[in-house]
Amino acid sequence: MILVNKLTSGRVEKLLVIWVWCLLLPMGVRAQIVDARNLTYVSGEEEVSPYRHWLEGMRYRLDALMDDKLLQTTQLGLQVYDLTEGQLVYQKNERQRMRPASVMKVLTSITALDMYGGNFDYRTSICCNGTMMGDTLMGNLYCVGGFDPTVTRADIAVMAEQVRRFGIAHVDGMLVADLTMKDTTMYGSGWCWDDDNDRLTPLLVDKKDQFLSVFAQSLREKGVSLSVLFAKGKVPHGCTEIYQHRNSIDLVLQRMMKKSDNLYAESMFYQIAAGSSTQPGKASDASGAIKRLVYKLGLDPTQYTFADGSGLSLYSYVSAELLVKFLRYAYDQQSIYAHLYPALPIAGVDGTLENRMKKGSAKGNVHAKTGTVTGVSTLAGYCQAANGHQLCFAILNQGLVKASDGRDFQDKVCEVLCK
Repeated sequence: MILVNKLTSGRVEKLLVIWVWCLLLPMGVRAQIVDARNLTYVSGEEEVSPYRHWLEGMRYRLDALMDDKLLQTTQLGLQVYDLTEGQLVYQKNERQRMRPASVMKVLTSITALDMYGGNFDYRTSICCNGTMMGDTLMGNLYCVGGFDPTVTRADIAVMAEQVRRFGIAHVDGMLVADLTMKDTTMYGSGWCWDDDNDRLTPLLVDKKDQFLSVFAQSLREKGVSLSVLFAKGKVPHGCTEIYQHRNSIDLVLQRMMKKSDNLYAESMFYQIAAGSSTQPGKASDASGAIKRLVYKLGLDPTQYTFADGSGLSLYSYVSAELLVKFLRYAYDQQSIYAHLYPALPIAGVDGTLENRMKKGSAKGNVHAKTGTVTGVSTLAGYCQAANGHQLCFAILNQGLVKASDGRDFQDKVCEVLCK
């Protein structure tokens, strides 16, 4: 083996290289001037680059992990893609359909960002109809839900203050909840009956289905009297909008991904539904939108099921190949990646990865969404290899007795990818 290191552009070095070339040529040895940035050494007939050296080492270490005893009794789906090089670098059972758990949130968020962009706002509106008699509204106040899970009691107080500033001191009518943004189902398809899940309603306050009662109380505190008459109905045409409360999609993404908040994910799922059909939106509308993106990315949407947006459902099935396709697409679309990447938990730093990979090459490097339900542990996201290349990956572990076994295995995979 002949090493050629750090050639310079000086005349002496050039003459030396020519001399070596001439010396070796009669021997039948194929020598080549080597750029130290691209090629490490020449060995026989084969040139080995730093990239290939890294790739072969990474594959060797991942192959060793495939002998883990955990995989004798559980299922694994794994795929790794080099985004910088633009090539697949490793896979194992990548097409096996498995339950996603909370990495379903990756598909939900990418679909929503693809549909609406990063400037989308969640909206909750307060409207009125009828006529004003002095400071008395002879008509109804309408609360139009946009399934914003971030609304707090402080936000409700602002809404009530705006009603008072509009000139209303008395309401001679009803307080009406317009919930027509989505259908009337309160829980996701395939959710376990014994889980303590939030109700899926378009009007929320502090994640609870108490909007009208809290709003009525706030109105009184702001000096607006009204009869305690609540109703449900659609806001009629010609109503006057008093106030519109807005929150950005980034605010929802941060908690949805960092903290893996299921209600936040379902709110985004129903934003997809509302934008995919005439209201009220249904889970099947959102599922259809995700499948259209699957088809756009070159996979067969009939091979997957998307029953909800959070991954709680027992009926959702995806593959590592599908998740990597979505991550690749997001990486290529700045309008998606700029909002998705900052929302992902960071290994050893924050979110659901705060207490994982707290040392080693993966710490602060892996940005990925976790997923855990009974028997399932998943991880999908991005990291940077030691050679500076950006990777995306998906790891699905299923059939686990202990979720921690899956997490430990995933952490080992990530450490290999980051070395």
